[in-house]
Amino acid sequence: MMGGAHYLPATEEDRKAMMARIGIADVEELFADIPAAIRLSEDLRLPPALSELGLTTHMRKIAAQNLDVDSALCFLGAGSYDHFIPAVVSDLASRSEFTTAYTQYQAEISQGALQALWEYQSMICELTGLDVANASLYDGATALAEAMNMACGATGRKKVLISAGIHPLYRRVLATYAYDLGIQIEVIPLVNGVTDKQALLAAVNPETAGILLQSPNFFGCIEDMGGIAEEIHRQGGLLVLAVNPISLGILKPPGDYGADIAVGEGQMLGLGLNFGGPYLGFMAVREKWMRRMPGRIVGRTVDKEGNRGFVLTLQAREQHIRREKAYSNICSNEGLCALTAAIYLTAIGKQGLVNVATLCAEKAHYAAEQISALPGYSLEFSSPFFHEFVVRTPVPAKELQTKLLSRRIISGLDLAGLDCGFSGDSCDRMLFCVTEKRTKEEIDHLVAVLGGEE
Repeated sequence: MMGGAHYLPATEEDRKAMMARIGIADVEELFADIPAAIRLSEDLRLPPALSELGLTTHMRKIAAQNLDVDSALCFLGAGSYDHFIPAVVSDLASRSEFTTAYTQYQAEISQGALQALWEYQSMICELTGLDVANASLYDGATALAEAMNMACGATGRKKVLISAGIHPLYRRVLATYAYDLGIQIEVIPLVNGVTDKQALLAAVNPETAGILLQSPNFFGCIEDMGGIAEEIHRQGGLLVLAVNPISLGILKPPGDYGADIAVGEGQMLGLGLNFGGPYLGFMAVREKWMRRMPGRIVGRTVDKEGNRGFVLTLQAREQHIRREKAYSNICSNEGLCALTAAIYLTAIGKQGLVNVATLCAEKAHYAAEQISALPGYSLEFSSPFFHEFVVRTPVPAKELQTKLLSRRIISGLDLAGLDCGFSGDSCDRMLFCVTEKRTKEEIDHLVAVLGGEE
């Protein structure tokens, strides 16, 4: 309530004046178009009214029942990550010049907003090692789906190979897109937590539009990319790689692996967990494919007097051209999220990104070593990983979650019920994540609770 409460100054006389202005006698007339059969016909069952002080106290008690990453230790990742966000990020991103901005339908009059997005695109290109980036998509899952569409459109083919290591929820989004577009998806299995490269290369043929991989993948493992780009390119297809942008502080960029398209989730670039959104999908491509990119692309140019300026360019969305010629129906712009990512990357700098990535990797490996040394616990895979790892647990993961929550620890993800490809029952597997925020003492506390010492 503090800082977020809203004072509504409208008096009864104000309400009457507003109703008179729009020509109604009662507020109920505003709902006349809603059928009476589905409208509430009785008063809400609410307790007696409270004073402002009483209501604030009551709501704080309710809120205190929740656990959040500020009041509990978080070892949960799986696509949304608890990273440290410098104060400057939210301070600048929340300025009214940015928060009140809307989609630029007359884009060139908003030079400041366009420049901010251009800076964001430039940073994404640096991160991914590719030539052109767009001004953001909805999230990592839809960015990957748009990349699949690009690969099919660019090659005129309707078959893609995707790794079983791609986030299972991302794979659901891919399947949804593919269903109506007539795209055939073949899933390549894993060996020791990474894509079975032999099976992948054997499956590539002249009908393959593209290969879709994620590295680090859903299980945290780093894929062996050697030879994959060469083979798919030999067969006339494209390589699409989904990446964690933080990992690029210490891992090779997708461009170095020969990727044609790089996508990913940008939430970890200064965005909070936000109850699951809004998030930020990023995309970068080789120059050859930039005209097929969805979303917005901001370009830098000069005006007739030679002054630097920014424009929206190469727009191939259905909102700007005939629907049947559009490459995508992506019409929204996660502009504020992209701006936030640009501020974050600027604030931490190149060396800062290296430091964050290094801390994540080192702390995750320390945690994995300590947990796997406990009786009954073991690592599911021996493949190299970044900051997430799968642990096989001596009891069902759900029981561990309950135990850890009682100690104010948000545990790793219970993998039961997800399409993870494990043989038998996967209720004893948990995906842990360790970011730069976790201290050695906090990791040791987790290990002690898992081992029954606390």
